[in-house]
Amino acid sequence: MLWPSGAPRALGSDDVDKPSVTIFLPTPNQANGTGVIVCPGGSYRALASNHEGRQVANWLNSLGVAAFVLKYRLGPRYHHPVELGDAQRAIRMVRANAAQYGVSPDRVGIFGFSAGGHLASTTGTHFDTGNPADGDPIQRMSSRPDFLVLGYPVISFTTPYTHRGSLQNLLGDNPDPKLVENLSNELQVTAQTPPTFLFHTSEDKTVPVENSVLFYLALKKAGVPAEIHVFERGPHGVGLDMMDPVLSKWSELLANWLRVHGWLSKK
Repeated sequence: MLWPSGAPRALGSDDVDKPSVTIFLPTPNQANGTGVIVCPGGSYRALASNHEGRQVANWLNSLGVAAFVLKYRLGPRYHHPVELGDAQRAIRMVRANAAQYGVSPDRVGIFGFSAGGHLASTTGTHFDTGNPADGDPIQRMSSRPDFLVLGYPVISFTTPYTHRGSLQNLLGDNPDPKLVENLSNELQVTAQTPPTFLFHTSEDKTVPVENSVLFYLALKKAGVPAEIHVFERGPHGVGLDMMDPVLSKWSELLANWLRVHGWLSKK
């Protein structure tokens, strides 16, 4: 569990009230010192923890990367800022226990799919340096990820491309317009937003590709290193999709991007 003594804002003590991470570590001879928090999608109402969680963690392990699949709290029971707090806590926890996991504290990224991509992009645009006076050593750590990986992410809450289900589950039925704008993450990119890799498909009918494009353009304008791949074909929620000889190439492209940035080199 992310908070062994009970999570802040918890509404009960059932499993759904206990955010956690499942840890997947590469073999010691493969480990390169990079760690990634994996955020499955599911419209902020469910978690695709197998094909956007465990399978991706196993793939990251094959690259020598430690993976931490996040089980974050969900709507409509929970609303913002609970989900963001869960993701930030996961980043801080990995940093605080970096030596135990064989991870370098300055090589902790976050990888999100669909609504999990919105959560990941929120961590990359809403972060803090930690509280050095906090009695909990985990809370002293920075919550800024070192890089973002976003797969067919929900990004915008203020355009015609908004995924309404994610917006409603995260913010409720009548959210404050200022909060909606604050969590429309293409509007929150700065020069401090981490380097980002995005992939999407033009055929995505659930989360339009414009979400990724808007975030990429904001990154480019801010001078943040970014790479985007838009595939012509493929539905929403593809995961690794090893059956499609074209779309499955996103994982190879991502591995190359990680390699170029040095995150697959041993440290």
